Amino acid sequence: QVQLVESGGGLVQAGGSLRLSCAASGSIVSINTMGWYRQASGKQRELVATITSGGSTVYADSTKGRFTISRDNAKNTVYLQMNSLKPEDTAVYYCAADTKTYYSGSYVRGWGQGTQVTVSS
Repeated sequence: QVQLVESGGGLVQAGGSLRLSCAASGSIVSINTMGWYRQASGKQRELVATITSGGSTVYADSTKGRFTISRDNAKNTVYLQMNSLKPEDTAVYYCAADTKTYYSGSYVRGWGQGTQVTVSS
């Protein structure tokens, strides 16, 4: 009922920048927290950053000062600006959103399909 579609991944050299976008669509009544997670090969999925509907943000220590999360509530879209990228940032990046729809009585977390980010050294 809710679709999350990511875009903006790709290959970049160390020190470069990328901007990820994730648009939520469907029978959405409201969206609470939106965020980005990542999963490197052979590792568990980990938090990158989250942002509430009011704009409060949380960042992983490894991304503070380099990544910036933002959102456009009118467009149901969350962004992740990634600067000073490092090879260890290489992973599949997943968008997540806690949404309430016309069919759900509470917020339900949904996930995007993931977008690959590869940082070469």
